[in-house]
Amino acid sequence: MVQPVHGNQPIKPVNSQKDFTERKIDPAFQSFMKEAIKESSLTEGVTFSNHAQKRLDQHGVKLNQNDLHLLEEAVETLDAKGSKQSLILYDDLALIASIKNKTVITALKSSEMSDVTNIDSAIQINKNR
Repeated sequence: MVQPVHGNQPIKPVNSQKDFTERKIDPAFQSFMKEAIKESSLTEGVTFSNHAQKRLDQHGVKLNQNDLHLLEEAVETLDAKGSKQSLILYDDLALIASIKNKTVITALKSSEMSDVTNIDSAIQINKNR
């Protein structure tokens, strides 16, 4: 049921700005958050989803530091061009990656690839492993 508002009283929010600024943050929580932010900034390289890692393992593919470096360069190139979801062709591998999250979502052999949807870009890395 709606009731009319009477009078000239200003409407005040339940939690005023004063109440919000007076709250104290638990030092343990604050320390935890600072550490989490620091750790996330250290892991700037490309990561692999559990699914992508399983697919690489199924195909017996092991990526070395040089491979990861080339993938990181490809992701940086795609990011600079505004890509969001990309196909990365690397030798005999086809990788689908979320560029924003710097995460390889899935991996398969190029020969297994037939249709690729929901991507906005593609890049080919030439390097024989």
